[in-house]
Parts: sequence; C-alpha cells; structure tokens
Amino acid sequence: MIKVNVKKKLKGYKGDFTLDVDFELEKGKFLSVFGKSGHGKTTLLRIIAGLEKPDEGYIEFNGKVYFDSNKKINLPPQKRNVGFVFQDFALFPNMTVYENLAFVNRNERNINEILKKLEIYELKDRYPSTLSGGQKQRVALGRALIRNPEILLLDEPLSALDESIRLKLQDEIKKLHNEYGLTSILVSHDKKEVFKLADRVFVLENGKIIKQGTPRDIFIEKDISGKFSFYGQVIDIRPAGIVNIATIDINDNLVEVVVGNDVKIGDSVLVGVKGFNPVVKVISLL
Repeated sequence: MIKVNVKKKLKGYKGDFTLDVDFELEKGKFLSVFGKSGHGKTTLLRIIAGLEKPDEGYIEFNGKVYFDSNKKINLPPQKRNVGFVFQDFALFPNMTVYENLAFVNRNERNINEILKKLEIYELKDRYPSTLSGGQKQRVALGRALIRNPEILLLDEPLSALDESIRLKLQDEIKKLHNEYGLTSILVSHDKKEVFKLADRVFVLENGKIIKQGTPRDIFIEKDISGKFSFYGQVIDIRPAGIVNIATIDINDNLVEVVVGNDVKIGDSVLVGVKGFNPVVKVISLL
C-alpha cells in the first residue's frame, strides 16, 4: 500500500498554487495521474521518487516511511525502492546500453535478462546517440526495472514516440507491470493510453485531485450512448438560420454539428448520441 499525503507550493503559468494531494494506492495497482500541463503531475512523481521535497506531509510504501515532515524523515532517491522513466529518456550519452543498466545494478545475469525481455539485447554495445526514440525508451525502462523496484513511476514516457511504437510499448509496459508485480504510477495526456494501462485514474487540476475512479468512470459519459462518442475541439461556429453549426476537429477529422449557445470556439467537447440525435457537450478534460 502506498500512502501519500503531501503539500508543496508551486508556480504555475496562471500564478501560484499548492500541490495538495492525499491518497492511498493498493500494491500491484496501476494508477494514472491525468490532467493538463502545469498542474503538478510531474512534481508529484518527483516527490514520490525523492527528487523533490514537499513542504510538508507523509509518504509510506508497504510500511516503510519515505518522507515524514514531522519526524524529519526524508530518504534520498537511492534509498527508495523506486524506478523512474522520464519523457526525455535521461540516458548517459557516454555509456553503452549495457553500461547504462550496469550503472544501477552490476548483476550481469539480471541485465542480460532484462535486455532480452525488452528486445534490445543486440543493442547492448551501442551508445544512445545511435538509437531510435523507441529503442532509447526501452533502455530507459530497462534501467528502471534493473533496480527491481516496487514502485514504477512513468512521466509521459511514450509521448515523443510514433503511434505504432507507442502501442507496442504500452503492451510491454502492461506486461512488465504484471510480470514484476509492480505498483505503477503513470503521468499521461493520452486518454487511450490511460484507458489501456490504468486500473485507476486521478484527475489533477491546480494541484488538487478533482476526480478519481476507473478509466471508464472518468472518460465515458453515462448519459451519452457508448455506441458513438468522440472527443474533439471546436474550431469554428457559424450561424445557420435559427441554429449554430460548429466545426469540430476529431483526430484531424472535421465534422459539422448543430450546437447550443453555450458552446464556444476552442472548447473541448464530447460528441455523442442521445437517442438518435448527435449531442455535443462541453467538457473540462482534454
């Protein structure tokens, strides 16, 4: 069980705010922290990893206290059983693939096992500059796993990769999560990725958890038919007699739908069916 109750003052692009979260997560679960940029998601991961210090609070995993502001306990990252995979790979450029993993754990048998699992064993003598983005992220994932962590933290690790590579690595991350019995926390902006990987979702806004539940609870509207529902963004609105017609971008596909006066250009919306008529609802998440 992970227990996290922390506060930290942060500076956002709209002004100062306080990251203030309090949650528990069962061992073996896969949590996604979802929300817009600049609301404290990455800072939360860095606090759990020990890379940043909260102003106050408490962090515990399986009975081991990582941080307690009252008792002045603050374990450094190397003493926390955590693996961290960053968006920008964060590999050592002057080390080979093998050496990047050996820097964390010199057990040759474990290194070779993980390299084979991630299908990069044949790349072990190459340097990061010679690798593709997908290969680099496999190395970064291997370096996190070689620590034999109990907690795996993933900070948008696949966001810079092509769609086909993302899908394959999503499958591998889920497989490794189950195989190693990890407790994983993923920061992602990709609803499809969250839906595929996570057991539970926290929506973070201005440093606060404003919504939580399963991916289905968070992303599927209960009053709109699941047979037809797509997220999109309003890029134009034009009057047509007594109604307004909105042009909506849905994954680079443009559709026109009748909308109400509450819908504005730039709104994130959910286009779905209620009965037999398309319905457009303005939403707060994207």
